[in-house]
Amino acid sequence: MAMSAVAIIPARYASTRLPGKPLLDRTGKYLIKHVVEAVQPARRIERVVVATDDERIAHAVGSFGGEVVMTSADCRSGTDRLAQAAERLCLPGDQIVVNVQGDEPEIPADCIDRLVELLETSGADMATLATPLRPDQIGDTNRVKVVCDRNGNALYFSRSGIPFDRDGTGQAGYLLHLGIYAYRVKFLYHYAALPSTPLEQAEKLEQLRALEHGYRIAVGIVDYDGAGIDTPEDYAAFVRRWMGKHG
Repeated sequence: MAMSAVAIIPARYASTRLPGKPLLDRTGKYLIKHVVEAVQPARRIERVVVATDDERIAHAVGSFGGEVVMTSADCRSGTDRLAQAAERLCLPGDQIVVNVQGDEPEIPADCIDRLVELLETSGADMATLATPLRPDQIGDTNRVKVVCDRNGNALYFSRSGIPFDRDGTGQAGYLLHLGIYAYRVKFLYHYAALPSTPLEQAEKLEQLRALEHGYRIAVGIVDYDGAGIDTPEDYAAFVRRWMGKHG
């Protein structure tokens, strides 16, 4: 029987490239509100919660009627913040949790539904999404790439342009990783407690910790360009798109 999932959106005020990102409001809405509203239409999501350690973000979420849970400022990673949020929300061990990045205001609801269904049907420990990578993004180290096996499971994630197309055949099939994950709460707790690994530390990619410890990550391929917001330029482009659609 299909289960409904809880979406948790970790949101931090500090950001090296874009401080105060969740509270940016040039569209007339906080960025974090855009993310919440993008997730809410997903038919497999029964609850959307913002997890933060910052009172300013908590106040902003409360101002538009969103649900928020406070987490510790000492969380070492987004996964730790998510695990702590799940614990404070008293979610049961078999509950599916979707980790939605707080800088994905245009994530399609059907992508979230696809992710939940992938976790249910694949038998993997966790699931994530990817989309075909544009050629101009291959060398961008801010765009994380993923290569998969023939069964759709992740082999490796990297900031480098993998796989390396030595002969230039154009058949490499580059994939852009979308930073959204689904797992059950009991695995989330286990994953957060795993010791950090060398590849995770080298690439600064948490999901490599799961692979290095031998866990399976199912990857669903979707048609979404992954327009997350990492820089002021990304946000400006989002504002232009939003204003173009909504005046």
